[in-house]
Amino acid sequence: MRGLWSTLVLILVLAGLVSYIYFVDSERDGAADSEREKAFASVTAEDIEEIRITSADGETSRLTKADGTWKLVEPVQADADENELTSITSSLASLDIQRVVDENASDVTQYGLEPARIEVGFRTKGAQDMRRILLGEKTPTGGDLYARLPDQQRVFLVSSFLDTTFNKNTFALREKGVITIDRDTIDGVDIAAGARSIRLAKSGTEWRIVQPLAGRADFAAVEGALERLSSAQMQGIVAPEGGDLKRYKLDPPVATFTAMTGSSRAALLFGETENALMYAKDASRPMVFTVAPTLYTDLVRDLSEFRRKDLFDSRSFTATRIEFQRGTEKIVLSKSSVDGKDVWRNAEGKDVDAAKVDDLLAKVTALRADTFESTVSGALKTPALTVTVAFDDNKTEQVAFASAAGDVVARRSDEPGSARLMASSFDEVLKALDAVK
Repeated sequence: MRGLWSTLVLILVLAGLVSYIYFVDSERDGAADSEREKAFASVTAEDIEEIRITSADGETSRLTKADGTWKLVEPVQADADENELTSITSSLASLDIQRVVDENASDVTQYGLEPARIEVGFRTKGAQDMRRILLGEKTPTGGDLYARLPDQQRVFLVSSFLDTTFNKNTFALREKGVITIDRDTIDGVDIAAGARSIRLAKSGTEWRIVQPLAGRADFAAVEGALERLSSAQMQGIVAPEGGDLKRYKLDPPVATFTAMTGSSRAALLFGETENALMYAKDASRPMVFTVAPTLYTDLVRDLSEFRRKDLFDSRSFTATRIEFQRGTEKIVLSKSSVDGKDVWRNAEGKDVDAAKVDDLLAKVTALRADTFESTVSGALKTPALTVTVAFDDNKTEQVAFASAAGDVVARRSDEPGSARLMASSFDEVLKALDAVK
């Protein structure tokens, strides 16, 4: 027992010692961080208005800021990537010297600083001259970078993460969006790919299919495609001035995705796939660039992927009246408010169990199409069940159901063709319907 107590006492003493060392070191490290020398004193990110970077591949880029917006001015003129510039300017303003390696190095080539691997220059508002920093190789441990200022032989260390921050070529610094659109104002979409042609139109907050048929569109699918388009990035630029578009299969294009706002058009053209990349072009610019092939598959979809799969627009909480025609049998349920409470009654005016009606409505409005067919199934000439729902005060929808080859087919009265759905989900509706009789 005495040995056990001795062990416990030693453990407690050791824990106290470790805690003391931890807190003392933490305070020391915090003080060291606050006392570290800045590479550039009294510089704020907001004051920087010109940047010049020579990357490790030898490419030099110059960017300037006017009215709060960064522009790439050399070697090409283009909009700049604001996120990249925010990272670069904030890193310059907060750049700490981790440790001085040599106060007066006689040979800086051993650190990759003559010539420097990366050079970053910047000019602040009101200044005439640029301030620069030269970055060399990483330390043997890879945790830091050798660096120096051009007018000094002092070699010091900066954090190695700055390598990825500053080592940017011209393409990395430019705005890489494939096309400019205002998603909030888009009211139409055209998709053309060979014989495939789809037109979508927005009315209020709802998307509808206009061509090749008239029907409801899946809001999430359309908006998802537009979000993908607005955030898509170039992978590279192959022909800044365009040139022979036939070479890239862009004249005519393999496919075109057009976003419309009123009479204005913003079109993205897709061409040939080569080396796991796809040639593409914004119709409003001569430039040919490459994109990931997944952009094509995300935008140029089959019609069925844009169709609304929910067979009913109504929901259990929006329905006010529902009618079931099952052969010669008709069941009608209506909702009314009594003393502020929703009450369901049948055609005879008798109250119906609200929980059972809610379960039935939930199962009905959850029915979804698995696939679509362009023609109406012959089985729907004699429906097994026809459901008519009144909802949102002034809307009505009707869907007919029938069995066909082990599946269930359905057809909305306001849409062409028919849909197939799982028989099990339809069977659940019939069971719930029997429960409310």
